[in-house]
Amino acid sequence: MLQVAELAVVGRGSNTCLYVIAIFTMCESTEQRICIKFCFEIGKTAMETYQLLQQAYGEDVMGHTQVFDWFRRFKEGRTSVESDPRSGRLSTSRNEEMIAKVRKIIRNNRKLTVREIADDCGISVRSCDAILTDDLHMKRVCAKFVPHLLTDDQSEQRQKIARDLFERSCENVHFLKNIVRGDESWVYWYDPETKQQSSQWKGPTSLRPKKGRQVRKKTKVMLLAFFDSEGIVHHEYAPDGQTINK
Repeated sequence: MLQVAELAVVGRGSNTCLYVIAIFTMCESTEQRICIKFCFEIGKTAMETYQLLQQAYGEDVMGHTQVFDWFRRFKEGRTSVESDPRSGRLSTSRNEEMIAKVRKIIRNNRKLTVREIADDCGISVRSCDAILTDDLHMKRVCAKFVPHLLTDDQSEQRQKIARDLFERSCENVHFLKNIVRGDESWVYWYDPETKQQSSQWKGPTSLRPKKGRQVRKKTKVMLLAFFDSEGIVHHEYAPDGQTINK
């Protein structure tokens, strides 16, 4: 897209106004640098140059600091209006060696953050994140909540029982239906009725039903429940002060 920059320039030693129309096909920032260089060549000050750029570009004008910085560069003898090449780190972080290093670090400690891994590897956070998500296909997740964690012995015992039940069920299709399992849990003596449970139909002229505020009691009782493949077959509440043994 063609950009037009109009600069009102006052010639040296005269009151004649010169209008310079600069039409460029390069980016707007390069255009403004050319205008800055032009103003420097004709003897304008940095402030006058900035004011002329404001008239020409309006809201798209370069910042005050940038204009003064480029004016200083041209004053020191710079001739090019192109930006200096960046001297940052080359994009060589995502190689096989670095991917293997990140994989080793994350296997040793899976709770490290992306920034901590990047600091250990000496690469940017962006490159480290790309290695984890794109190359290693990993994502950070929260731990899943479970009632309690099993020990190695408990896990091994449950696997053994599961294999035994599976083998018996293969021999007898009705085997699992004959199993009755029991469990216990602490429950409150009374659970207040929810808002949905207390809802009822009423006519246009009938009053809205009312209920008193009910507070859940702090007293709890041990509930024993036994169930099979069809559902609960028996339940009872343990007497106060009595423990449940296997």
